[in-house]
Amino acid sequence: MTEHVNTGFERGTDGPKVVLAGVDGSESSLRAAAYAAGLARRQNALLALVYVQPVVPAGAALGAPVADTTGEIAEGLVAEIRASAERLKGIYEVRWEFHTFRGDPYSGLVSAAQELMADAVVVGASEQAGHRIVGSVAIRLVKAGRWPVTVVP
Repeated sequence: MTEHVNTGFERGTDGPKVVLAGVDGSESSLRAAAYAAGLARRQNALLALVYVQPVVPAGAALGAPVADTTGEIAEGLVAEIRASAERLKGIYEVRWEFHTFRGDPYSGLVSAAQELMADAVVVGASEQAGHRIVGSVAIRLVKAGRWPVTVVP
């Protein structure tokens, strides 16, 4: 007789073990990262800081110079966001990692949360006026219903 052992991943049973914070350089995302760092510290969880690098559509970049410039800007932004994250880590005694994913913000955060087996997702409130009408990444994450989502103003 074979005994069935459930080796599946079970989220949220003893508090979060991985707290994912989406960062994009905005003030609200950095506040979200600070909040997530505090949550991770209190829960003795890993803080995963995730930046989703937008993918430039194939037709949008006409010629190599534009594509190269876009790449340089993206690298500069990643370096800037990472530097902001480095400053945050000194505030809390917390284990943390920085990850870069590619895609639109929602899909990138979903991929990151799945790959990193996040137990909780923390994002900043959208600072774009149009998102209040159309719906933000945060609302889409909540509707996905896969993780507890905290939205930091």
